[in-house]
Amino acid sequence: MKQESPSSHGHHGHHGHHGHHGHHGHHGHDHSHDHHPAQPNAAVAALPASSCGTGCCAPFTLGEPAHPQAHQHGDGHDAHAGHDHGVLPGWPRIYAALAAALAAEACHWLGGDGASPALQYLGMALAVLGIALSGLGVYKAGLKDLLRLRLGIHALMAVAVTGAFIIGQWPEAAMVMALYAAAERIEDQAMDKARLAIRSLLQLAPETADVLQPDGSTQRLAASEVPLGAVLRVTPGARVPLDGEVTEGESSVNQAPITGESALAHKGPGDALYAGSINQDGELHLRVMAPANDSLIARIVHAVEQAQASKAPTQRFVDRFAEIYTPIVLILAVALGLLAPWVMGWAWHQAAYQALALLVIACPCALVLSTPVTVVSALTAAARRGILIKGGSALESARGLKAIALDKTGTLTTGAPRLVDWKTWSDAAGTEMAARAYALASRSDHPVSRAIAQGLETLVGKGFAEAQQLQALPGRGVQAQVDGELWTLANLRWVGEQGWDSAELKAALGEQEQQGRTVTLLANSQGVQALFAVADPLRPQAKAAVAQLQALGVKPIVLSGDNSATVRTVAAEAGISDARGNMLPEDKLKTLSELQRDIGPTAMTGDGINDAPALAQADIGFAMGGMHATGMAMETADVVLMNDDLRRIPDVVDLSQRAHGVLWQNIGLALGIKLAFFMLALSGNASMWLAVLADMGVSLLVVANGLRLRHWGSERS
Repeated sequence: MKQESPSSHGHHGHHGHHGHHGHHGHHGHDHSHDHHPAQPNAAVAALPASSCGTGCCAPFTLGEPAHPQAHQHGDGHDAHAGHDHGVLPGWPRIYAALAAALAAEACHWLGGDGASPALQYLGMALAVLGIALSGLGVYKAGLKDLLRLRLGIHALMAVAVTGAFIIGQWPEAAMVMALYAAAERIEDQAMDKARLAIRSLLQLAPETADVLQPDGSTQRLAASEVPLGAVLRVTPGARVPLDGEVTEGESSVNQAPITGESALAHKGPGDALYAGSINQDGELHLRVMAPANDSLIARIVHAVEQAQASKAPTQRFVDRFAEIYTPIVLILAVALGLLAPWVMGWAWHQAAYQALALLVIACPCALVLSTPVTVVSALTAAARRGILIKGGSALESARGLKAIALDKTGTLTTGAPRLVDWKTWSDAAGTEMAARAYALASRSDHPVSRAIAQGLETLVGKGFAEAQQLQALPGRGVQAQVDGELWTLANLRWVGEQGWDSAELKAALGEQEQQGRTVTLLANSQGVQALFAVADPLRPQAKAAVAQLQALGVKPIVLSGDNSATVRTVAAEAGISDARGNMLPEDKLKTLSELQRDIGPTAMTGDGINDAPALAQADIGFAMGGMHATGMAMETADVVLMNDDLRRIPDVVDLSQRAHGVLWQNIGLALGIKLAFFMLALSGNASMWLAVLADMGVSLLVVANGLRLRHWGSERS
């Protein structure tokens, strides 16, 4: 039912593919890296190790390790796409090699056909110099690979260059090596762009914090060294260094780094603050609640990195294809070199040359690069918009969704109910009933009770009798002694159990529920004395989001535990015709499997613990409001929306469609150019340096095409 997705394990979970590692883990490839000193809260992300049997395109690593001890490597090589880039020279040597190769080409041309042996020898010397400048490392690595019987790009290049030299094509050998080094360096820089994109989120949290001392002064410490419980001072205009809660001061705060929304949030004592947010106008004091490496923003980056380490289905397909591609091309190249003189009447020299040109394009680098760059760029673009997609499979499957189940409270509605109406039911005095209800409601932390207490606060004021011996009635309400009398604030179920649910009362409740309200009743020993109607308003973007989903061909359905009349009213207001109420968590599961059977792939959107089973059962689970969602919902979901904007759900479907398009453009491009080259080689018209240009050119094209997705979202806002 559920595709294997990276979120199907816990946050620090581990995955079965060979490319995966946990946060401190280390992906097993056998070449070394050179890492800069790690920032205290920087994190590791590795793109999947490709299983390309050539060893040609193993993993490229994204970002620095979170902890200096995470990678203890020796030699100082940087590897991406399995070309061990420690073997590549710097730009000055590459320019010198290109110049030497061009000079060798000129010598070959001027001194051709034995016209000037001196020029011939000079040309050969220049060619050797060009290869030494640009390709000595590649050559050594290639010979090592050949001894181990591994067919990497270095091995293929070493054979091709040696072969070209033997058949007298030495200027070409030098040109091929210099072009290869140049193209690899450019590719490296393109990879760094993908690599740095997600790390830029971490740089939003300052590396130092001003810690308040007992004497009122502040001491500046590294964020990673600040103890839990310390109090920090955050001045206006400064970024918040660590997660915590406000102890004093009031200010508005820009939380865009976390939510992707630039709307300002008002913060006062008791409110949560997140690292990376920008304090606007007032000074705030903040008690530290989480260490630097466990701040919300670090967890976002970690989740994106874990997602990048999981393989998208397309990538698994490409890797399997790459395993058989290189051996097939090699066999073809050998066959062409040996058979062409007999079958096509070519000269041995020409057959050998065309076979060497085929060797150069036998590396599936462009193909293996085509997927991870696209997936990483898409995941990063989404994270910047406040959308955490936990893996390639969730990213790829979102475009196939046919239905989406939405929870009502906190998903379609704001989850912050308000008291919209109240009236006395007997001839009791209104102000006295308000005071009794306030005494009970203000002591309960149920959202409906809180709404009643907030709504009555100004009316009741300070002089009210406190509730004593308060006790909760699970699933019903609260009960307490007020002024020596037992009062209860409860729902209709409790009132029915007392036998007080007259037809008249039921009709009054029905009328309120038709308007999408939840009713709570106040009663003493004589019976019901007052009723309070609470409504949870629809989210402002809900209508637009529902319309966008319908336009994408996804059918929205509301599943809620609230009473059916209320659920239908709220759903109709959002533009949804299919709404089902009175659902327990197990009913949601049953309905989901029916939807999956009857309509097709179905997503679930929720925010509470009661939604976790359904989030796990759905093809894709969306958790709302990652900033205040329950940890359980965040763990179980495949996609976490850091803000509460429902329009992010159609955004995910749109991004999935775009990423799918780019993936197949890349695969088509990589295979198309290889195929064109086969045809050229079979007709005897391929040349080695053109083969290098084509192979490297298409690698750069697929990387650049994948990187375009990093800008997704900037045109949507």
